[in-house]
Amino acid sequence: MRIARFSIDGNVAFGAVEGEGPDGLVLDIIKGIPYADFELSGTKVPLSKVRLLPPVLPNKVVAIGRNYAEHAAELGNEVPDVPVAFFKPTTSVIGSGDAIEYPSFSNELHHEAELAVVIGRMCREVPRERVKDVVFGYTCANDVTARDVQQREKQWARAKGFDTSCPLGPWVETDLDPSDVTIQCTVNGEQRQLGRTSDMVRSIEDLVVHITEAMTLLPGDVILTGTPAGVGPLNVGDEVAVTIEGIGTLTNKVIKRG
Repeated sequence: MRIARFSIDGNVAFGAVEGEGPDGLVLDIIKGIPYADFELSGTKVPLSKVRLLPPVLPNKVVAIGRNYAEHAAELGNEVPDVPVAFFKPTTSVIGSGDAIEYPSFSNELHHEAELAVVIGRMCREVPRERVKDVVFGYTCANDVTARDVQQREKQWARAKGFDTSCPLGPWVETDLDPSDVTIQCTVNGEQRQLGRTSDMVRSIEDLVVHITEAMTLLPGDVILTGTPAGVGPLNVGDEVAVTIEGIGTLTNKVIKRG
C-alpha cells in the first residue's frame, strides 16, 4: 500500500494512494494514523487536487554515509569498518514538489539519491530477525549535501543538516522487498545516478540493528541508507528527481535561498 500525507483546504490527512498514472491517482482518506490499525474512510480525492507533504514527520532522521563502495571511492574515501551515522534535523525535511533552497554558505551543492526506511513502531535493540516487524515501509530520499562545507569543516552537521536538505516522498510504500531495487537520480531529465540496493555494503537489517543498539527509534523516524555512485552538482533552477523502483519519484526544484 502507498501511504501519502497531504493537505487540502487547510486540512492535513493521510491517505492510501490508489490508481495508476499521473491523471488516475486518487487518495482514500485514512481514519486515524497509519502506524496503528486504521480504516479507509471511502472518501476519495484526486491526487491532482491536493498538495503532497513529506510522507512522515520524523522525530529524527538517522543517515548512513559511505554505504556504497563505488560512492566512497568516487570521493576518495575507504569503506568504513563500521557504519558512519549522522543526523539530519527535522527542519531539513521537505516533501515532493517543495523547493530545495541553495544555502548561502556553500558554492557546491550535491544530490544524493537514497532509499529511506520508515520506522513503524517504537523499538530499541532490535534483533536481526525482528527488523521487518519494526519497518513501516520505504520512500525516496535526497541527502542534499553542501560538499565544500563537508570537506572544509570535517564534520557534517551544517553540510547535510541545513533547511530543505532532506527531501522525502512522494509517499511511503509498505509492500516492498528493498533488497534489490533500482535507485536513479536525474537532473533536468539527465541521468546522474543509477544503482541498486543490492550493492549496499551493509543491509537494512545491519543498519537497524546497529542504530537501535544505541538509541530508541519512534514511529515515523527515518533511516537513510546511503547513496550509489554518481553524485554531482546542483545549481539554482535545476530540477532533481529521485526514482526508486516499486516506490515512485521524488521531485524538487533548486531555488536561491531568501
